[in-house]
Amino acid sequence: MPATSSPLCLLRLSALGDVTHVVPLVRTLQRALPGTPLHWVIDKAGHKLLDGLPGVDFHVYDKNTGLAGMRALRSELPAGRFEALLQMQVAFRANVLSAFIPARRRIGYDKSRSKDLHGLFINERIPDRPGIHVLDAIGSFCEPLGLKQTEISWDLATPAQAHEWAAAQWPEDGRPVLMISPCSSHQRRNWYADRYAALADHAAAQGWRVVLCGGRSELERTTSDAILAAMKHPALDLVGKDTLKQLPALLARASLLVTPDSGPMHIANAVGTKVLGLHAASNPERSGPYSDRRYCVDRYDAAARRYLHKPASELKWGTKIEFDEVMSLITVDDAIAAFERYRSDHA
Repeated sequence: MPATSSPLCLLRLSALGDVTHVVPLVRTLQRALPGTPLHWVIDKAGHKLLDGLPGVDFHVYDKNTGLAGMRALRSELPAGRFEALLQMQVAFRANVLSAFIPARRRIGYDKSRSKDLHGLFINERIPDRPGIHVLDAIGSFCEPLGLKQTEISWDLATPAQAHEWAAAQWPEDGRPVLMISPCSSHQRRNWYADRYAALADHAAAQGWRVVLCGGRSELERTTSDAILAAMKHPALDLVGKDTLKQLPALLARASLLVTPDSGPMHIANAVGTKVLGLHAASNPERSGPYSDRRYCVDRYDAAARRYLHKPASELKWGTKIEFDEVMSLITVDDAIAAFERYRSDHA
């Protein structure tokens, strides 16, 4: 493996699922290039989740600060040039921000995934491999450095206090836990409150504890209230009560998480919790839970045929099908069948 002590810089600002996907790449770099300083330009939410990640110096960029924030970020970076910048985000703002990071090598995405003038800000590209998971695409950023990501490992730097908080939320009485994180940041990816309630009641009838979690947004609060109102059985409502540092510890206590394509899906996967992913607007083979998709509901092909009038196999890899009512393709019976697959495998 190559050896260098010259610092490397990673740029990935958002979203929570994607910054979680970067952690295995960090581990790959640390194993292959011990002693190499790693810097990561990240957004505020990602930093709240990953602050304390061993061996990484974070530089936080607030998206609301515009060019002034970019200039301020430049002043806090170490003197001199980085050996390489791994520019893992193609959005225009991230591309402009990358111009404020001095680096000899500027490694970005292949042409098929480039947009928003990405090619003007880089001088090398990762291999063009369509049909792979987002995590594997991010992992391939080490390949221009002569490395290969062959092992996927996480450590989200969750502190002991976060695990203590999670342990205090309900007693460990042997009951399996169905956790529901009902909302994605993309509203058209979200399932319906009455259907979540029907699945939750089915689980409760099998002796499962039901726990709701989520952030502090109005959408998450109103969706969770609607789920609770529609349920016949009680559920523990933890929506808005955890921090991003506590979220991994909370998800680790679940037996199974049900969620659309969202940050909590990928955080749960990283801490070893199985995921009942709800996919119609996005392809689970590209952006589902990386380690195990056996318990996902996949209606992506049905969505492609209904809304784009062609099978999913004919779509460009990564196409989103975010139409009104696309998630209606996922029925309660679909979700219960996935839940029962999990129960059968973990009887």
